[in-house]
Amino acid sequence: MDTSSEANKGSEKYRKHSLYSLVRRMMLAGIGAIALKHDEHEEFINKLVERGEIAKKDGEELMKEMRERRKKYLHDEETYSHKKVADILEHFSIPTKNDLDELNKKITNLEKKIDKLSKTKE
Repeated sequence: MDTSSEANKGSEKYRKHSLYSLVRRMMLAGIGAIALKHDEHEEFINKLVERGEIAKKDGEELMKEMRERRKKYLHDEETYSHKKVADILEHFSIPTKNDLDELNKKITNLEKKIDKLSKTKE
């Protein structure tokens, strides 16, 4: 029984799990930070409204604008965070969705060619 190969498999599985766990924790921390910041902004705007420094309608407009900006920032593919994640994926040679789609097209074309060749031989 080769225990060294079993140990290597176990450590490789741990490394993969560890990377997954790290990325997951980083993403959850980022989401938590965004939610916390949102709550702080909302609380600050509510205090301004309570003090009478801004009108309630203006406070609601500020909140709406803040939500729209955050939504745009989080869903914009050209943001800093999206670029960083793309750089990390490229660094670790992890294929992107576009890479997989391109491979699927190539496989489909090859399957069609194989079908044509098998039909002509029959």
